[in-house]
Amino acid sequence: MRHWLLGISMLLALGSAFALYGIDYSTRHLETRVNGLERAATAATAQINALKAERAHLARPERIEPLARAAGMAPPTLRQFVTIEQLTQDMQPPSPSAPAPTRIEDLLGRGAP
Repeated sequence: MRHWLLGISMLLALGSAFALYGIDYSTRHLETRVNGLERAATAATAQINALKAERAHLARPERIEPLARAAGMAPPTLRQFVTIEQLTQDMQPPSPSAPAPTRIEDLLGRGAP
């Protein structure tokens, strides 16, 4: 009976040793994976900060203005602004006897430029 208990306890000790080795191995594997993910997160944060700085640099008005003027753009003129009264007049439904507008200028209530 004593040899039988000794054999079982040795098997349990060996099983425990293999189980602990497996747990240690998986823990090291997970630790390596977590470290890699932390490095990737740090690199992504640095890249986000660099892209934000680049966007801020590219969005500067003193950089955009010469490019816009070279493309033929200009600041809006007074003629391009509309008052609220003009908008409400343009939104009045057409009279039933008037023909349906077919041009965009007619739909906006303005003549062709």
